[in-house]
Amino acid sequence: MQYQIQGQPYPVVVLTVQPEETVLCQKGAMAWMTPNMEMQTKGGGLGKMFSRALSGEAMFQNEYTARGGVGMIAFASAVPGEVMPIQVTPDKPIVAQKSSFLASEKSVSFEMFFQKKIAGGFFGGEGFIMQKFNGNGMLFLEIDGSVVAYDLAPGQSMMVDTGNLAAMEATCTLDVETVKGVGNMLLGGEGFFNTKVTGPGRIWLQTLPLSGLANALARVMPSSK
Repeated sequence: MQYQIQGQPYPVVVLTVQPEETVLCQKGAMAWMTPNMEMQTKGGGLGKMFSRALSGEAMFQNEYTARGGVGMIAFASAVPGEVMPIQVTPDKPIVAQKSSFLASEKSVSFEMFFQKKIAGGFFGGEGFIMQKFNGNGMLFLEIDGSVVAYDLAPGQSMMVDTGNLAAMEATCTLDVETVKGVGNMLLGGEGFFNTKVTGPGRIWLQTLPLSGLANALARVMPSSK
């Protein structure tokens, strides 16, 4: 499989798929394709369907297979931002925010990822449940805004505002730290908590969380009477 990412700020990833090769995508992600791409919608069992639902994805996934020759298929992002390609390997699983999955090779598997520390789940901005991707293949994630990556050394940490953590290598850990000072909490506009990400591993941060964009638009939208 080969891929090209085109278009900004509404990107699309265009895949060239080899004969009988299968790719997976989130429900509704397909934008265009050649006629020889055969679609099948699968749940993968109640356990996998339940896991996807809890992590913010649709319960069913679409599989597209190239029949009778090389095929082409394009998956479009639903929000302004970037499509981020990540090579998943057995020794480097990826943990990502809820609802970020766009598409992947079939050799990439999905499971729920529970925060080990309850506080980090409920107050860290990414929720108690995230997504973990294992296997060996290409993964494509939807990023809100632009993406900035950092490589954290063992024990090195980064404080991240709510919603700005897009993904991280599974070797990283999450925790929460309370914003110091009552005045800072109430008047600073940054909320009560920050997410603390600690290495070793790479983290990917997004510049425009969809929740922040929605709040900004809500402030200027006329209220209904």
